[in-house]
This record gives sequence, C-alpha cells and structure tokens, in this order.
Amino acid sequence: MRKPAYRRSGYIVLCIEEGVMKLIITDFTTDHIETATFLVRQNYEQERSFVPALPPVDTLPDLKPYAENGLGVAAFEDDAMVGFLCSVPLFKNAFGSTIATGVFSPMGANGAIGENRAKVYARLYQAAGEKWVHAGVSSHAVCLYAHDREAQEQFFRYGFGLRCVDAIRGIDEITAPTCEGYSFSELASEDVLKVLPLEKMLDDGYIDSPFFMYREQNNESAFLKEYERFQSIYFIASQEGRIVAFIRAELDGETFIQETPGYLHIKGAYCLPEHRGKGLNQKLLCMLTQKLKMKGYSRLGVDFESINPMAWGFWLKYFDAYTHSVVRRIDEKAVMSI
Repeated sequence: MRKPAYRRSGYIVLCIEEGVMKLIITDFTTDHIETATFLVRQNYEQERSFVPALPPVDTLPDLKPYAENGLGVAAFEDDAMVGFLCSVPLFKNAFGSTIATGVFSPMGANGAIGENRAKVYARLYQAAGEKWVHAGVSSHAVCLYAHDREAQEQFFRYGFGLRCVDAIRGIDEITAPTCEGYSFSELASEDVLKVLPLEKMLDDGYIDSPFFMYREQNNESAFLKEYERFQSIYFIASQEGRIVAFIRAELDGETFIQETPGYLHIKGAYCLPEHRGKGLNQKLLCMLTQKLKMKGYSRLGVDFESINPMAWGFWLKYFDAYTHSVVRRIDEKAVMSI
C-alpha cells in the first residue's frame, strides 16, 4: 500500500508497505554517502565473483555530486539503507543523437542489497522517476550489473529495455586465423587520417535496422583532436594497399574501472562488408592484445550497443559482460502534462 509523499526536515519521504517490508524513500543527501559507498563496493565485489577479469578497486566514485544535484533517492528499511538511485545532471540530446532530454545513472551511482533488491529498485525508480519527469526528462537510463538478474527484470517490468553493454577480458592469447591475402600492421600516427573513411562508414551503419541511431561524423580536425586526446591505437588490415578493417583502443572507458592501472578500452572496430567472415577482426584483436601484453597492460575493455547484432555476436565471444544499461523513453506528452 502506498502512502502519500510528505515533507520532513527538507526530505521527500515516501512510505511503502509490502507485506512485512516497509520502505522509507528519501532524497539522497551527503549524509548517505558513506553507507552508499559501502553498497557500491558490495555490489561491485559481487559482480567480480562472476567476472574475474574485473580489477580490484581502491577508490570508488565520489558520490557528493549526486547528492548535490537533487536527482537521487535513497531507500531505508528499519533505519538501515538498503538502496539508492542517483543520476548525473540532466542533459540535452540523450545518446548524442536524439531530441530527448536525458538522465543516466552510471555504474557506482546506484545500488541495492538484500533479498528484496527488485522491490527496492522498483520503489527507488518510482521516486526518482517522478523527480526526473518533473524536471522535463523523457529518456531514463540506468547502468546495472550484468549478473543482477533481479534488478534487470524489475526495470524490464517498468518498461525499460537493454541498450548498452560493458565487457572486459584479461590480456591472454586469442587464437586467430592467418588471413592469407591480407597484411596487418599498427597504423602510424602520421597515417591516421587514412582510416577516417572507414570510421565514417562505421558511423553511417548505425542508422540501419535494427539500430536506428543517428551518429554525427567527425571532420578531419575533430577526428585528429580526439585521436590525440585519447592517445588512440589503431591496428589495420589491408589488401593491395587499401585499408579494409580496423580496431581502435584508447585511454578511455565508460565505467569507473577505466581509472585502474593496466586498463585500455576498445572504442571501435569495422570491416568492409565484402571482407567479413574471413577472421580479420579476430586477427586484429589478437594483434592488439599481443601489443598490450608486451606494454604491461593486464585488462582490455569494450562497450557496445546491444541493438547491434554484429557487435553482440563478436565481442561476447572474447569478452565477459559486466554491465547492462537499460533505457526507457517516456511519452513526451506525459512529461509535458505533469
């Protein structure tokens, strides 16, 4: 049974009773940071038990900005915090291509414990979602751990769908075919613009079914700026002097493990359609991991859209998923009516 929300000491408090379970939902404040950080660590270590390639972490994300932006909520049962759900500040053009205003709860900005995690997440989103819609947000995204099935199923029940995946692997050997008729090499920095046409083809492909994603293309200046900023590494496959496939890795990532030593992140891979099915991407991934191992790296990560069937089929052959980001698009007319 849901009781009306009311104000107490500046907090929005929502009392919910479900059988023997009674939850108090309040605004997330700085008073909650210490316990929330404990929850973050506990949830992360639980995911590490499923994905051993995940690194140990000494420092977790600073939760103070989430307490300050007013978009988060916390759940209590018998005066003990059992969960929280926060978001980065709202932003325009969710996913960089839509016309929707969005919010996103990244890894480390939400968590829940106990046997009733699904119910806790349900009530957290009920309260946080109300805040987000009142702020004019129509795109809601939450990063959940890949092996927390209970949490995911609850968000699915609330109209969310899987959108993005983060995955990781150690720097161990990958078996790859010889790929006769092709040459493979690391792309020299002075030749990096030679790969730009394939980068544009990769972006163009996102508009196709079942993606339906619009991607802005970088011009030469923006491409070079990004290449230098993230210290990108390219390995390429060529045939008769023409680049036909590439893989790109760089000092960037989508989750807080990007800050751990020995980690590098794949940010793109593409093969011309007429050269697919010949093992070129496997060979390029093999060469990349060999170089990283020689340079002392211990882990390689990747993120991709689950709505990309080729990415789903390829990356999960070699990487273990550790996050599933789920997304819900709210009816804009409902947002305008609240």
